[in-house]
Amino acid sequence: MAPLLSKPEDALHRVNELIKENQVMIFSKTTCPYCTKVKSLFSDLSTTFNSLELDTMDQGEATLVLEALKSKTGQTTVPNVFVNGQHLGGCDSTFLFYNENKLVPLLARGRPSTKGEGEYDLIVIGGGSGGLACSKEAARLGKKVALLDFVKPSPLGTTWGIGGTCVNVGCMPKKLMHQGALLGEAMSDAQSFGWKVSDEKTHDWGYMVQAVSDYIKSLNWGYRVSLRDAGVAYINAFGEFVDKNTLKITDKKGVVKNITGDTVLIAVGGRPRYPDIPGAIEFGVTSDDIFSLPYNPGKTLCVGASYISLETAGFLAGLGIETTVMVRSILLRGFDQQMAELVGAHMADHGVRFLRGWVPTSIRKIEDGGPGKAPRLLVTYKQSDGDQVVEEEYNTVLFAVGRDPCTKDLNLGSVGVQLSEKTGKVLTDEKDQTNISNIYSVGDTAQDRPELTPSAILAGKQLARRLYGGSKTLTDYVNVPTTVFTPMEYGCVGLSEEDAVARYGKENIEVYHTHYQALEHALPKRDQNRCYSKLICLKSENERVIGLHYFGPNAGEVTQGYAIGLKFRATKTDFDELIGIHPTTARNFTELEITKSSGLDPMKKGCCG
Repeated sequence: MAPLLSKPEDALHRVNELIKENQVMIFSKTTCPYCTKVKSLFSDLSTTFNSLELDTMDQGEATLVLEALKSKTGQTTVPNVFVNGQHLGGCDSTFLFYNENKLVPLLARGRPSTKGEGEYDLIVIGGGSGGLACSKEAARLGKKVALLDFVKPSPLGTTWGIGGTCVNVGCMPKKLMHQGALLGEAMSDAQSFGWKVSDEKTHDWGYMVQAVSDYIKSLNWGYRVSLRDAGVAYINAFGEFVDKNTLKITDKKGVVKNITGDTVLIAVGGRPRYPDIPGAIEFGVTSDDIFSLPYNPGKTLCVGASYISLETAGFLAGLGIETTVMVRSILLRGFDQQMAELVGAHMADHGVRFLRGWVPTSIRKIEDGGPGKAPRLLVTYKQSDGDQVVEEEYNTVLFAVGRDPCTKDLNLGSVGVQLSEKTGKVLTDEKDQTNISNIYSVGDTAQDRPELTPSAILAGKQLARRLYGGSKTLTDYVNVPTTVFTPMEYGCVGLSEEDAVARYGKENIEVYHTHYQALEHALPKRDQNRCYSKLICLKSENERVIGLHYFGPNAGEVTQGYAIGLKFRATKTDFDELIGIHPTTARNFTELEITKSSGLDPMKKGCCG
């Protein structure tokens, strides 16, 4: 340090100069691990900082600097951090500032603007989970953001508010109706616990639909308010590309105008697919419609073996509705097939009829519905690998045979954005960037991304932080936990058994498993040994757990907790040494002893199992 510091006022003057001259000023010591941690944080944020290493200075000068810092901040320890002249404090307080999402915006204020010629820094196309998360985070980082949200009505005429599929016609209403079905089952179980419950149970479909709708509308309003509070311009209009920076937007009244942005995010999600058979679009419904049907669905056929089909069939059956699932081949394609068959067997035992190896060929209306009344439909279907043809009457036919991305009307060809020839989804790199440098995509629209709300939310936030906050953190799409909310829930994280064997070889895989009865099912005497847990382990890596599968109550809660173990590469020994909570179904993962290779019976017969 020059000139040499000899007086307290000289040291204070020099401290103030350093704070003023540097966006990030850290008073530090080279040997302090907390100082190293703080400096690593700013490096990870791609932020230049200056550090004054007190242990490399003359001891007298270092003492004067510490005294000057004490007089200025009241702090006597290092690191002592200042950003844009604001005192953050030491290591803990700096990381608290960062974790509360205050540090990145503060840093952004001191960076030169990256805004180009566009009206907006960022235009987001799509008001679903990923688009909302990205737009709000970018606005929080000081950027001018517009969000376009427009819902085309389903063939039945169903439409909804901001929030995307999950909020309006996906996770949220599905989970609520699933809960309604579970409550019906709980009422039956209650008698085994001493409750005097009438044997006659009735369900009011219209009341439930209205209650769910009211809740969804409150969420729609909440999203509008959160966008307004974040400073995001909400535009209820359909957007399509004119060039890579220009979008033509058309509102509900047909009014057209152009807006421009430096960066564009495509987050438009997907919509259900209809089979190409007579009557499918005219008389069928999808998940876009089922949660708001103005009448009880009546006898229902769910076409498809996706999780959407099985979840819908599950809650309909649980509400006392006669329900059939038509399956062309396997259940839950892409999931562990042993677990998929457990799901199917449980549903069949609990009243869902399965037609396996059949496909529909036509639907014909034979009687109109009316206020509060479902129509009568005649469904013709045939064997998927044979010639037998059958006709059967239903009131509602729900198609859950896949989803298509909403990319075809965006005019992406005009700007050269590359799409998957097979799926129509947007091709992106690990940074969620397309082949056009200023255009990005997250969520269900992007190829090879989980079609899951939480992954879209995190991807949206992290994209905004990379674009505008100096972050280099990429979204981790490995070991993403998920749950299928069938009558008995199925949760998983990591690889299926089939994928583990295909990737590592059967000889390198060990599977630990057990069947058991959940304690809450003991008094009603149901589901004996129906619940099931298994860990898929990689022998060559000290039995690292590469797949966790759970079939039982509260699967989402159980799987979410254990997912952190797979993220941090936990081994079977780590699970064994974890003390379980008694009596819970989750505890079984800490006590798995039987391997598939042993051939021993995995059925439990003792306490809580």
